[in-house]
Amino acid sequence: MENTDIALMAHLMRRAAFGATRQQLEEYVAKGYEATVEELLAPEAQPPWQDDIYLRAFPEYGDRPNVINNEVMWTYRMINTHRPMEDKIALFWHGILCSGYAKVDNGRQLSLQIDMFRRLGLGSFRDLLIALSRDPAMVQYLDNIDNHKGSINENYGRELLELFSLGVGMDGQFNYTEDDVKAASRAFTGWNVAPTMPVFPFGRADWEFLYDPADHDDGEKTFLGETGCWNGEDIVDIIVRQPATARFVARHLYNFFVADDVQVPAWKDTPPRDMEAIRTLEEAFVDNGYELRPVLRVLFNSDFFKSEAVRYAKVKSPTDVVVGTMRLVRDYSSPKPGLFPIAMEVGYMGQELMNPPTVEGWHTGREWIDSGSLVERINFVSEQVSNIGLPGVRDIVDRVAARSDAATPEGLVDGCLDLMGPLEVTGKTRDSLVAHVREAGPLSTDTQEARSVFDRRVSEMLQMIAASAEYQYC
Repeated sequence: MENTDIALMAHLMRRAAFGATRQQLEEYVAKGYEATVEELLAPEAQPPWQDDIYLRAFPEYGDRPNVINNEVMWTYRMINTHRPMEDKIALFWHGILCSGYAKVDNGRQLSLQIDMFRRLGLGSFRDLLIALSRDPAMVQYLDNIDNHKGSINENYGRELLELFSLGVGMDGQFNYTEDDVKAASRAFTGWNVAPTMPVFPFGRADWEFLYDPADHDDGEKTFLGETGCWNGEDIVDIIVRQPATARFVARHLYNFFVADDVQVPAWKDTPPRDMEAIRTLEEAFVDNGYELRPVLRVLFNSDFFKSEAVRYAKVKSPTDVVVGTMRLVRDYSSPKPGLFPIAMEVGYMGQELMNPPTVEGWHTGREWIDSGSLVERINFVSEQVSNIGLPGVRDIVDRVAARSDAATPEGLVDGCLDLMGPLEVTGKTRDSLVAHVREAGPLSTDTQEARSVFDRRVSEMLQMIAASAEYQYC
């Protein structure tokens, strides 16, 4: 099996999923690249996720209004799902169409929003925006509960245009005006949340969307140059037809799945990193009726995605660090004590799930890294790969030992780099790793005692690789 095939498949699985073990990569390569893309993009063909086993083991996590319980459940799900693209796309939209617990104060509603992203995230962008506009957590988060006929609240209308669909501008030009914000806000009057049951004595009931026609401004509105008695659905229909929307979606897809680019506030005046790739994605978006699945099919099969130039061109998000590591070492494949601190690591590294810092979401790329988060990343991964008793670590150690050059410093280092990625490092980094192995003395797997020492040194090398700058990229 060609290492180039393994490297390309590993690249796909880092971006479209949460990584894969070497055995899984070999199975995917045998299946074929395009077939694997199709499998990833058809998550509904894989076994559905079920919470029952998890909740039997941890009944205390059934208290769903508590956001932490929902964060733990989502982390466990990402570690174990057979539908990784479903949760990857939910994570993608969660970072763009943002609601947060700090204001919503109901973890269950945020989980239901994530479910909506899983369900609709690969489908029509139009349908997703309409569902978002009716989502009770979003209606609460961006104050559409206070948006009334004759007394508009512009918060949702503004963010719908600025952060959820068009963006402030592109190619140096603004995409909308203040009058467009006001018109959009008027169109969403009457989109509210139904009165809820009292919390006591039975706890919180799920919130429900309520459209109140008596509170809706059905007067004439001019929005993005089109005039009519628009409702919220009409506003979304107009939005998705705009060239700026295709650009907005394409740039987000590129930044999340292909390579780090500048942050959203700079998009108006900063061209994309790869304009040709963006135009390819824009065309696929429009030609396929604003459906996301065909756009991702084009993206994953494109030369710009497969290019070696974009491999390890993204800083791992905290979710990718934690979930990818647990899938690599194959731990928590079933419920057991200790899951809570594992899940909390995502937040400690700077990405508290279901509670983004602002409606703008998280800044990505190099902004994931500071002195505190870097130490947290290194310590977390090092602790996991140091445990030779974990199935995934044991498999790596055995595969390194099986190499014909395993007893050489170069063989040990190259074997570990290969199985941790394959991970590409600079010559300086590799030389330092090889020097460390050489200084520690000769290697052997000839006796049980020598093999025990060899295993420990492989584990040490995995920890050193986890501390390298290159390991922070995917």
